[in-house]
Amino acid sequence: MASILPRLLLRRRRTLQPAAAGLLSLRFVASPPLDSPIATSSPRLGALPERSRAAAGFATAARRQSPARHRSTAVTLDTDGGFARFSAGDEPRTTQPQGKKKQKMSKKSKVNQLKWFRLKAKKKMKSPNPEVRIRYKLDKAKRKEEWLIEKLRKYEAPWRGPAPVHDPEILTEEEKFYLKRTGEKKKNYVPVGRRGVFGGVVLNMHLHWKRHETMKVVCKPCRPGQVYEYAEELARLSKGTVIDIKPDNTIIFYRGKNYVQPKVMSPPDTLSKQKALEKYRYEQSLEHTSKFIEQLEKELEDYQKHVELFKKREGAIAEEISNEDTNGDDLTSSSDTE
Repeated sequence: MASILPRLLLRRRRTLQPAAAGLLSLRFVASPPLDSPIATSSPRLGALPERSRAAAGFATAARRQSPARHRSTAVTLDTDGGFARFSAGDEPRTTQPQGKKKQKMSKKSKVNQLKWFRLKAKKKMKSPNPEVRIRYKLDKAKRKEEWLIEKLRKYEAPWRGPAPVHDPEILTEEEKFYLKRTGEKKKNYVPVGRRGVFGGVVLNMHLHWKRHETMKVVCKPCRPGQVYEYAEELARLSKGTVIDIKPDNTIIFYRGKNYVQPKVMSPPDTLSKQKALEKYRYEQSLEHTSKFIEQLEKELEDYQKHVELFKKREGAIAEEISNEDTNGDDLTSSSDTE
């Protein structure tokens, strides 16, 4: 029977938790014994059974204490002096340390910061020291090069797995000669411009192969040797056969004997027309930036060599002057002794 009262109190604790006040935590100092005055002092509680008396005593004490709102309350049961006393107190809040919030810069502070950076750059550009000017341009070009490389990484296809092996059909020399002459005579062609190879080029190839066995791919503009890269890439994407590559950057393709038009004519691992143009612009900018960096590095190296030669000349002149002074002093001293 000694363990009935704590069980009832715990059960009451679960049922009387207020939703708005948060958690209601109970702390018990000591459990009252069976012969304590909690069961015999009150005439009203003495007539009830032990379970009913304990429940009624807890309920009356809970009614007297109004539930605290917007904070956590601790109810304490004290049995010192032979009487049961309930007391409600606030528990110390345990606040978790939160990270410092970044203070947002005002518009005026941002403008002032930009002005400061521009003034600093202007001082470096107008510095009387040529090395400072060259190094400023070089650092700026290197930052731009890193930014362009990061931009170009977005246009790489991460979903592209290992390239499927392209097995072209075996053609005899007579068939190749016939297809070559046929392709040269026909006027149907697909242009490959500054965007390079993208999904639209392969789509146009399949549309031409719907009515023609052969077709031409004209690559303009095209760097020296780039036409062979285009031919290999288009053969892999379109599953066609390269018949001939002309000196004017023209490729003749053959669709194959057992050609079947695919349902998806534009491969999924290729870029769209807009993204291909953006990639070309970034590549062109990266090419010019890398050339500019090489030029600045060479210019800085030439300047450092010039400074070294100038210092050597100054040192040689200073030595000559010092030698002349020592010779003059020797002559004056010898004349004085004579």
